Amino acid sequence: MELLDESPVPAEVREAKRDARAFAREHVEPNAARHFADGTYPREVVEAAVEADLVGIEISEAYGGRGASLRESLAVTEELFRADAGIGMAIRGRSFGTNVLERYGTDEQKERYLPGIPSGESFTGMAISEPETGSDLAGMTTRAEREGDEWVVDGEKYWIGNGIDADWVLTYVKTEETDDRHANHSLVVVPTDAPGYAAEHIPEKIGMRASQQAHIVFDDCRVPAENLVGERGEGFRMVAEFFDHGRISAAGHGLGIAAAAIEEAWAFVDDREEFGRPIGEFQSVQHDLADMRTEFESARALTWRAAERVETDEAASDWSAMAKTKATETAVECAETGMRLHGGRGVLDEHRISRLYRDARLPLIYEGVNEVQRDIVYKRSEA
Repeated sequence: MELLDESPVPAEVREAKRDARAFAREHVEPNAARHFADGTYPREVVEAAVEADLVGIEISEAYGGRGASLRESLAVTEELFRADAGIGMAIRGRSFGTNVLERYGTDEQKERYLPGIPSGESFTGMAISEPETGSDLAGMTTRAEREGDEWVVDGEKYWIGNGIDADWVLTYVKTEETDDRHANHSLVVVPTDAPGYAAEHIPEKIGMRASQQAHIVFDDCRVPAENLVGERGEGFRMVAEFFDHGRISAAGHGLGIAAAAIEEAWAFVDDREEFGRPIGEFQSVQHDLADMRTEFESARALTWRAAERVETDEAASDWSAMAKTKATETAVECAETGMRLHGGRGVLDEHRISRLYRDARLPLIYEGVNEVQRDIVYKRSEA
């Protein structure tokens, strides 16, 4: 059984998928349990990913990347996350925000900030969520005031990938006071060594422990005026445009986790014996496995269809929202069923299914909680 087969993958991105699979088997799988257990950042694995040309793949060739399409990125993502979600996030997250910067930044900004990502010389984060505001993009309160030739940033951000060790963070800030909630925010590049920038690790997470998330405090944090990305007041629209891509990526996270959960469950029931025979021979167990496979294949077909729509149609938010919802919830369902089929052993850290069970919870939340995704699907369908 090949769960992540190449049949839905365009021919032109299959080589990237094979490269990612080979890398995952050699570098990610052998290190996954250790980094989950101690919660350390997988620096050596990420450095190997740089050498394998798997970091910042979406950055264009002009700035040292591969110029990967959304579907090429998805092909790589599902392989990395099947091997381990935390390390997969650490690798894919090295380029947070670069797609927005490359689309809307000035030539000088792109020359300054982008080449260091695929080369491994630097990495980044993107700061949107706040302690009291998660999925309400128009409700963020961190402010940036223009004073002379500087922006002065004050406020807090939460759940920010790489917020401590990144070299710069593309930060979503409130710069306007208009009646249009969708025209009040902007994007600013904030170097993490700027005065007034402070970050701390978020306390122990239940899943994806190899990835970094931070709580950031901006206290009279001053950055040059030229660090504004795109037009002032257009931050909401710029970020929202790329949420479609982010949702496809999150769907890929779900697919990888779901595939791993099915594989773990299938292997366990074939090896475990009860009442004198492998438990995989019981019809109820076979039906559980059949349901897992059916839901997974449904989610994967939808995700690859959605990726195609997002690449070819600017009005595809409903497709990306459906894919994100279906794939991430399928990951949870498969992990829960896998835990149940493992019986008491499922709660032991030594069994990978327990890690997958915890990892699966996180993609439900980021890139917008699934309740918000359902709102998008309904509103777009109604229209």
